[in-house]
Amino acid sequence: MFLVVYECLWLKYKIKYDSISDEGGLKMLTEERHQKILEWLERDGLVKSHDLVHWLDASESTVRRDLQELEDLGLLERVHGGAKRPQHLEQELGMLEKSSKNVQQKQLIAQCAVDLVHEGDVIYLDAGTTTSEMVPFLKQRTVTVVTNSVGLAAHLVEAQIATIVLGGRIKLTTDAIIGSQALEQLKQYRFNKVFMGMNGVDPISGYSTPDPEEAILKRTAIQQSEEAYILVDHSKFNQTSFVSVAPLSAASILTDTCPLVIHDQITEKTTLKEVSV
Repeated sequence: MFLVVYECLWLKYKIKYDSISDEGGLKMLTEERHQKILEWLERDGLVKSHDLVHWLDASESTVRRDLQELEDLGLLERVHGGAKRPQHLEQELGMLEKSSKNVQQKQLIAQCAVDLVHEGDVIYLDAGTTTSEMVPFLKQRTVTVVTNSVGLAAHLVEAQIATIVLGGRIKLTTDAIIGSQALEQLKQYRFNKVFMGMNGVDPISGYSTPDPEEAILKRTAIQQSEEAYILVDHSKFNQTSFVSVAPLSAASILTDTCPLVIHDQITEKTTLKEVSV
């Protein structure tokens, strides 16, 4: 009898406590949990529910509620067993905004890429902020560079590097030259190595980018080369853009770090080189 009364009193107290906490006492803790979840998503691109239960020291129901609230706000996308960064398939940042993100990581990736370039190589540099970071390191190499970027071409010429620019229409947001003229010219060339930027790298959907015309140029450049390298920082993993470029096996990946949650999936399909920051 005593145990029954005790359990009833405990349950009554717990319900009252939870009600008070939900109204105010746990509000800051909830915000802190949400912030942590978003930080981990920004870092890894994907979080698993059972990891969140452990990391946050929270119940499964609390984690489910947190993920639902963040999804309702458009801050993440729930998937089976966890959540990932929201997908904006056609969204693409301008060059100015891109160039201000993860600068140190891009410079280290670019230096690693240039270490793969040999004297006398003919290489292709795709339009992008990480490929642009290769130019200062290329000054000491005797190479020929083909590019579809007006801005990158200007930096190459300033560095006194032999440069060929594809002709065609300039896409103002990314400074990339695109269109049928650029594509036909690109098909005439062969490269020792190509270095590509990419908007999305995903274990299932492979490499992807928002613009169909840029996608076909990237795909063709990869096909025209002896060796192809995708230069991306950690933020591009677990992302899928509007247009598929190629499967993961079509190129090797140079990055600062690959999220642990997909590391094995990536390395099963292609060569991955991580550069320590």
